[in-house]
Amino acid sequence: MEPVIIVLIILVVLVFIALIKTIQVIPQASAAIVERFGRYTRTLNAGLNIVVPFIDTIRNRIDLREQVVPFPPQPVITQDNLVVNIDTVIYYQVTDARAATYEVASYIQAIEQLTVTTLRNIIGGMDLERTLTSREEINAALRGVLDEATGKWGIRVNRVELKAIEPPTSIQDSMEKQMRADRDKRAAILQAEGVRQSEILRAEGEKQSQILRAEGEAKAAALRAEGEAQAVRTVFEAIHAGDPDQKLLSYQYLQMLPKIAEGDANKLWIVPSEIGDALKGLSGAVGNFGSNLGGGTSGGGNGTANVPAQERREKPSID
Repeated sequence: MEPVIIVLIILVVLVFIALIKTIQVIPQASAAIVERFGRYTRTLNAGLNIVVPFIDTIRNRIDLREQVVPFPPQPVITQDNLVVNIDTVIYYQVTDARAATYEVASYIQAIEQLTVTTLRNIIGGMDLERTLTSREEINAALRGVLDEATGKWGIRVNRVELKAIEPPTSIQDSMEKQMRADRDKRAAILQAEGVRQSEILRAEGEKQSQILRAEGEAKAAALRAEGEAQAVRTVFEAIHAGDPDQKLLSYQYLQMLPKIAEGDANKLWIVPSEIGDALKGLSGAVGNFGSNLGGGTSGGGNGTANVPAQERREKPSID
């Protein structure tokens, strides 16, 4: 009985192994290559698949999702004989699992070498300045070449990116100095423009202030002149309304003489020639006033000796 039990156990184990090899579960976005006696038979897609155990074998499982592969920095010589290190990143996707398995031994290594050679060819026709400013152009050229070459491998290159472009250290120092000089130049220009604008605004403000001040002074002078003219006109009209004679004018002239002589700085006082005429007029007025006053007292004491006869006749008697 013991040999029979051992045989049964061996059969159960073989059946279990056969079931495991028969049922193949492929995850989503994956594919598997099936070979029968070393020859490609079919491609297993996602889901539950059944193969012939011990006859069909799984050669390769391939991820069909988009993959990202960074490549190490590669030294590239530009058109102006400068060595720059360029880091690249490739975004690719396997579209044909059979071609990716049988058309190329290692599609990752093939893509890397193709990227390096294409990049050196493209950068070799550009100078350093154009290389630093033409990333989109380089990416498009790389993608076109890689997509065309990898199509027969069952690979589609979706995108190529340049992560970094590192020129030599001496060139970096020179570029930094140039950028610093450009920034200093722009700062100096902006400062000069600010000072210029400030001076222009200040000059315009001073000009406007002077214009307003001049207009104010002109208006004040006009008002002052108008007031003085009005005062002179008022005095002139008052004088003409009072009808002054030469005696009053002479008296006013003598009253103004002390005011002319006022002031500590007046060391020399010049008597005008018109003072003689004024004194003559004033003396005549004083003499007439005295004679009139004396004649009235000596004529009989009643103050009517020199009064005309007509005036005496017109006045009624006090009695």
